[in-house]
Amino acid sequence: MSLAPRAVLVHRTTEYEELVARHGTHGQAAFFLSSRGRDIEEVAERHRRTRRALAEVTAAIPLTWRQSRVERADLDRFLFAPEDVVVVVGQDGLVANVAKYLSGQPVVGIDADPGRNAGVLVRHRPSDAPVLLPGALAAGTGTTELTMVEAVADDTQRLLALNEIYLGAAGHQTARYRLGLDDDGGAVEAQASSGVLVGTGTGATGWIRSVWQERGGAGADGGPRLPSPTEQRLVWFVREAWPSPATGTSLVAGELAAGRRLTLTVESERLIAFGDGIETDAVELTWGQRVRVGVCEQRLRLVG
Repeated sequence: MSLAPRAVLVHRTTEYEELVARHGTHGQAAFFLSSRGRDIEEVAERHRRTRRALAEVTAAIPLTWRQSRVERADLDRFLFAPEDVVVVVGQDGLVANVAKYLSGQPVVGIDADPGRNAGVLVRHRPSDAPVLLPGALAAGTGTTELTMVEAVADDTQRLLALNEIYLGAAGHQTARYRLGLDDDGGAVEAQASSGVLVGTGTGATGWIRSVWQERGGAGADGGPRLPSPTEQRLVWFVREAWPSPATGTSLVAGELAAGRRLTLTVESERLIAFGDGIETDAVELTWGQRVRVGVCEQRLRLVG
């Protein structure tokens, strides 16, 4: 007998909840904000909107389905199942946070605070849930397959991300390494920089785009063209490469089609790799280790 679908609601602690947890009471949190020229009512109203969105989405879950909730901080300890429908209620970044823990489950992005989010990944309103959830598992339901990026170290550590992967020193200090491309005849360049970013088309709306714009956009000095979210192509940039007698700056940007890999060999005591801005969930690398970064075979299935 097959299991009934399970709706997994993914959310994050609101700013209001964090403030009250830190200061003990609503009144103490209000005093803290007022001493800095802020009104707690603005934060409390966003909290209420988020709670209303969660309640509305919960009420829309079909009665025959099972359901569960998971807070962002607990994602690395939550076990997703094949029959899950993942419902992200919150910001665009929350979809990116959950993506690396999935293996093909459909994801419904619900914007808990319309007008404050770009809506790139949380494309729907809470009122859409009664139609979206029952249809998420139906054949023919429209889904967008978003490209992801992966980094695999020579000790089998693996990191996935929806937006981008950063490789460099903890604290973004100077990182030393050798960089090369798999199909470049084995040529590598020793570099000292603020780290390397490898991103997807989804990430092209965030950190990757800011670096790309600083370089002058597509065509500037042969710079790469940003991919679309569904395109199986990545772009990569070296941040603030430093020229010296021992380090070069000729290999600082490029593209990675499916099957191609960027290889980084560590020449520092400790470097890290983390995805989508979550430094607390990082892969640690030490001297001589090699990590290869490229398009991930796994993709995020976003409904609608």
